[in-house]
Amino acid sequence: MMRLLLSLVKILLGSFLIFLLYVLGCIIYGTYTDFQPPQISPLESSSNRQDSLDLGQKLSLLNWNIGYAGLGASSNFFYDDGRRFFSSGGKMVRNSSYEVQQNLESIAAFLKNHPSDFVLLQEVDLQSRRSYFKNQHRAIAAILPNYTHFHALNYAVKRVPIPLLMPWDVIGQVKSGLSAFSKYSAFKASRHQFPGSYDWPNYIFHLDRCMLVQYFHTQDSTKKLILINTHNSAYDNGQLKAKELQYFKDFVLKKYQEGHYIVVGGDWNQTPPNEACNQAAIHYGIKDNRSYCPSMMPADLLPSDWQWAYDIQNPTNRSLRQKYIDKQTSVSLVDYFLVSPNVKVHRVKGYPLKFEHSDHNPVSISLELIPDVQHQKEDKKIESN
Repeated sequence: MMRLLLSLVKILLGSFLIFLLYVLGCIIYGTYTDFQPPQISPLESSSNRQDSLDLGQKLSLLNWNIGYAGLGASSNFFYDDGRRFFSSGGKMVRNSSYEVQQNLESIAAFLKNHPSDFVLLQEVDLQSRRSYFKNQHRAIAAILPNYTHFHALNYAVKRVPIPLLMPWDVIGQVKSGLSAFSKYSAFKASRHQFPGSYDWPNYIFHLDRCMLVQYFHTQDSTKKLILINTHNSAYDNGQLKAKELQYFKDFVLKKYQEGHYIVVGGDWNQTPPNEACNQAAIHYGIKDNRSYCPSMMPADLLPSDWQWAYDIQNPTNRSLRQKYIDKQTSVSLVDYFLVSPNVKVHRVKGYPLKFEHSDHNPVSISLELIPDVQHQKEDKKIESN
């Protein structure tokens, strides 16, 4: 009996040591291969063409977090269920290759059938285990052949070792980021690294949040359209969001003061100012929205003449704790636009796709770059009121 007990202890100790070595190996390997981009990185364009935008013309922009085509309506996700490190708890770590391919084809078809002057996408994989190493940016570019395009990495990890107690079924390699497609050719584009990070070793396996910034000529040689694609932090206590927003605020105000037009789209991972997530019961008919409640964008982040543009009637994101059930799954609105005072918004439209192909729904905006003379007239009109 004593020999059996000693053998069992040895097996348990041996298993624990093997597991400990595995964890230490993942941390050492992750530290050695950690993605450390510079604060600003130039991006290579797919075209040498340089276009000039007419002032006063209507422009259309579509924004969508495509969730690497792996988070459709039939998906749940272990990371959203509180089991973040040790076990999947029976929830999905990755979708099937068939589902991922079907979702990607449906997303591409939607983009093709809803043509826009500009398309901003988040969570677009280049080479990830979760999407079976399909280059999704290239696949989407193929169905938008007349668009120039850029991609900015914000998640580049050789091996994400969670769930930690399931090394045979971990997230694994991730190479993903922000994509931008345009009928017009930007003369410059760059990746801007947001400040702040988790403590070591957590930061090794998390996203390196950033924004993709494009610069377009306009018919007024002194003014540019600056188009920004952003994807802000989600899983943090608010400190990272605050640092990211401060960097973002300083950047857009500086560019606007220089006389440029600013248009921003993205997944903010926060609801718009004055639109708390608990309003979902009113807007979307959800009985209980407490299981998914993003924080709210600070109302005083920018001057009051800047415009947050969103379609409050259509939620853009859902909880992934369970498969999607219409009118029951918790939802919110975290995908929307921001424009500077010299940009006129004509319409914002959310598409109620019931999260069929992604855990986000797309949203579009129609807008216009206001010439200086008209902008001054509108300012006077506002003051007179």
